[in-house]
Amino acid sequence: MTKKKEDIIRDLLIQLGEDPDREGLLKTPARSARTLECLTSGYSMSAEDVFKGATFHEQYDEMVIVKNIEVFSLCEHHMLPFFGKCHIAYIPNGQIAGLSKLARLVDIFAKRLQVQERMTTQIAHAIEEQLKPKGVGVVIEAQHLCMMMRGVEKQNSIAVT
Repeated sequence: MTKKKEDIIRDLLIQLGEDPDREGLLKTPARSARTLECLTSGYSMSAEDVFKGATFHEQYDEMVIVKNIEVFSLCEHHMLPFFGKCHIAYIPNGQIAGLSKLARLVDIFAKRLQVQERMTTQIAHAIEEQLKPKGVGVVIEAQHLCMMMRGVEKQNSIAVT
């Protein structure tokens, strides 16, 4: 964590009309900087790293489905969270992956400033590149706080990609 991030957050608090020296906000710049680093840690991860040593030759050719993988990401347009479930299906072509690796793959792309549409295709393309399956499908269902808290304020909408 760099001091600069903390300074930027401190300046933002001032711009919002807050006093960063008041008791409740004293540690907010450091905590907020650490939080942003965690929420965007996917930039330092790759699909190759996730699948390295975790793929296995197997003559299984039925569909593999992992459902309800939790997704938490930040909308790149408003930097507000969106969250939901990711469902992955693929048909192996002589190679399978450890099931937890699919969940880790979701995190790589979710922990970046993101749009749901791009994240869906990034996950699918990474599976295609790493496993070379006969087919792959990825569905994400998510609620976006940028739609729920501001703008149209629709609390029950779910985007499906």
